[in-house]
Amino acid sequence: MYKQWGFLFYLIICCPGLFAQQIVLKDTLSTQETKDTVTRNFDHLYDIGDGIKDIIRFVRHDTTTRISRKPSGISILPNINYNPSIGFQIGAKVVGGVYVGDPENTTMSTFATALSYTTRGIIYGYLMHDTYTPKNKWNLKGGIIVAKMVGLDYGMGMGNVVETAIPEEETLNNPERTRFVNQYTVYGFNERIYKKLLPGMFVGAGVFIELKRSIHTLGDHEYTPLEVYSDFTGYSAQSYNNNGLMFNWQYMTRDNPNSAYKGIYTDIVLRMSQAWMGSAQSAYQLQTDFRKYWQLSSSRPNHVLAFWHWGSYNVGGRQAYLDLPGTGKDPFARTGRGYTNGYFKGNSFFYSEVEYRFPILRNQFLSGVVFANVQTANDRLGTKLFQQWQPAGGTGLRLLFNKATRTNLCIDYAFGRFGQRGLFLGLNEAF
Repeated sequence: MYKQWGFLFYLIICCPGLFAQQIVLKDTLSTQETKDTVTRNFDHLYDIGDGIKDIIRFVRHDTTTRISRKPSGISILPNINYNPSIGFQIGAKVVGGVYVGDPENTTMSTFATALSYTTRGIIYGYLMHDTYTPKNKWNLKGGIIVAKMVGLDYGMGMGNVVETAIPEEETLNNPERTRFVNQYTVYGFNERIYKKLLPGMFVGAGVFIELKRSIHTLGDHEYTPLEVYSDFTGYSAQSYNNNGLMFNWQYMTRDNPNSAYKGIYTDIVLRMSQAWMGSAQSAYQLQTDFRKYWQLSSSRPNHVLAFWHWGSYNVGGRQAYLDLPGTGKDPFARTGRGYTNGYFKGNSFFYSEVEYRFPILRNQFLSGVVFANVQTANDRLGTKLFQQWQPAGGTGLRLLFNKATRTNLCIDYAFGRFGQRGLFLGLNEAF
């Protein structure tokens, strides 16, 4: 314990840039005005890379003033993570951002790739991108996923008690929130392309291919939610395909995709599973994603109030059990902090969250958040969407990991009902 406190004291005394506004000399060879915002206005910011450099300079007894350099838009780090859904995770992760056009009229393009293993036996590899061409004329986003998944399963619906004479339906509704564990392998690909119609407004289309194999529930159970739902809906409980088309409408004015200070992001997707493309069944989901950011201070730009809504509504057909929308089923699995992924789910799902983000240090190295969220879903026993709600909330810290891309290392503690709580770590804001 004393060694830990000693190391903290060492950081405070020897690396004051971590805890105070950093003052550096500008590179006189780089004073020419440039439109590249990646190279401007970072001298007053301090990120983890700066901290590492200052520690190395101290160890080497280097007393020269650190010259500000063009910050890199790429972050490479060990992918060490934890949340109740996946357990402890270790691996490697690369995230980055780059402008492929003039930053004055082109949104930052971002990408992420990772390969990881978790203590729950999950092996997960992906490559994702969100690319904006010069002047935002086109936006392409998508990714590839290959994974061996282990998913905690608590049945369908919101955990409310509904009387039924059929044991299988009670298992599916699972009012006692008994935990089941599903294993499966997934191969996924999706790609969307958007064309700008008006400033900030895009329309587009895309395709998705999802192959799920070797599906099974661990342990001995008379009934499992996976098997009961599959029997009711005619899906295979061992393997199936979910392939189809997407039509999209997007409106975006937010100033940064990783940590927005102001603006709006809206994405509406009609997702159509198609039997003629190899899907087990045809089904239709309307997905909505809306985010709004209010900047609360001009002098402290990361003082922000943020709102998020994500929803998925069934408009035809039936989804397979593993594809039902629910907690953590958004594209980046960030909804529902306070619950494990898939804790609540239904044919339709509605989620909203509000987060207050506040600065702690003026150089933005350290900041904090407080958040609260609610979610609702329907079930097969007559519970309607918006009839039952389940809340969660929490607080967290943010460490500025890469000032060029506003990438934060996020450390959150969140709690919900049914004894659900846990630590959630990750890169970039939840929304």
